[in-house]
Amino acid sequence: MTGLGPRPLDGLRILDLTTVVMGPYASSILADMGADVIKLESPGGDILRQVGPSRSGEAGGMFLHANRGKRGIVLDLKSEEGRATALQLIADVDVLFYNLRPSAMERLGLSYEAVAAQNPGIIYVGAFGFGRDGRYADLPAYDDLIQGLAAIPALLAEAGDGTPRYVPVNIADRIVGLHAAIAILGAVHFRDRTGLGQRVDVPMFETMASMVLADHMAGLSYTPPLDAGGYRRLLTKERRPFRTADGHLCVVLYTDQHWRRFLEIAGRDDLTSDPRFANHAARIKHADEIAGELATILATRSTRAWQDVLGKADIPNAVMHTIESLMQDGHLEDVGFFIHSLHPSEGPVIEMAPPSRWSLSQPRASRPAPRLGEHTSEIAAELGNARREPNDVEHQPIRSF
Repeated sequence: MTGLGPRPLDGLRILDLTTVVMGPYASSILADMGADVIKLESPGGDILRQVGPSRSGEAGGMFLHANRGKRGIVLDLKSEEGRATALQLIADVDVLFYNLRPSAMERLGLSYEAVAAQNPGIIYVGAFGFGRDGRYADLPAYDDLIQGLAAIPALLAEAGDGTPRYVPVNIADRIVGLHAAIAILGAVHFRDRTGLGQRVDVPMFETMASMVLADHMAGLSYTPPLDAGGYRRLLTKERRPFRTADGHLCVVLYTDQHWRRFLEIAGRDDLTSDPRFANHAARIKHADEIAGELATILATRSTRAWQDVLGKADIPNAVMHTIESLMQDGHLEDVGFFIHSLHPSEGPVIEMAPPSRWSLSQPRASRPAPRLGEHTSEIAAELGNARREPNDVEHQPIRSF
């Protein structure tokens, strides 16, 4: 796992109080970039450790992927001793990152004001449900709840069979996690220019509302409104992988040139004079009918046959993977996307390389996801306190949940 050479964030130190998906996903990106991320867990551990199968019972696949490259410590922040140790750490880090509600941080004695008194230059970043000035500020937030509030299930119902559904990916957690990582980098750059730390809030609801509405406000962007909102191309019930004679194929016919080439290949020159196909605006207006015609045409040949002719015509298309076939994708093999490594408690595991490629400072994972409390003694020693801490579980048997 360990690579050679510098990484973009070498020297940046982050105390990571986050759990589950959103925060750990964000800090794993920064850890790959070289940040020293210290993952602080309660004695019971991050609940994500329990999600999915694992060999030890301590670290399922989601936990491994979201926490690689980090050092792990255990502290009980509800105890005086745990809070005192956390404040020692806070004095020596660049960033404090949390995903508790701000009111919970205040109850722990870790409000921005308390933390900044310990470290005036600290970047104090919270990724939580709702902006602290709004009426939802104290409500709990999970991916499903935020998807619902951001109208995603309603959009899927409109585009599908009328049944509201959640996207089967932790999409809110991961998108907000990306925003949190970007916010941390922006705040670090600002501090490097000005010397000033600050508090940064990254609320889930507002972040996801901005993403959804950027596609779907449409005519509601104007006063008075020009329509009822919604991007028709994305909402047609026929926008899905198309059935072929022997499987499915993903096809995007977006430009006028794409359509002309496709209708010629398909032997449907009769449709070139159809006003519904005339230009992009017309095709958007008649998106359901257009997609229906496309579905009828694609069902006449095999997936391989379509890929051959579409590829030669430079018409965008792709196979529809399953999770298993995705992990066998030839392109991912070519670029070294999957890395086989050995985890100290889980044995042989498959990890994913950072997807970006850098010419001088390639991000990479420097260590596997930590066992619960694995580095507590090491970090205590760095604080000038080499004695074993009461909550230090390093070298103890792997705990089973």
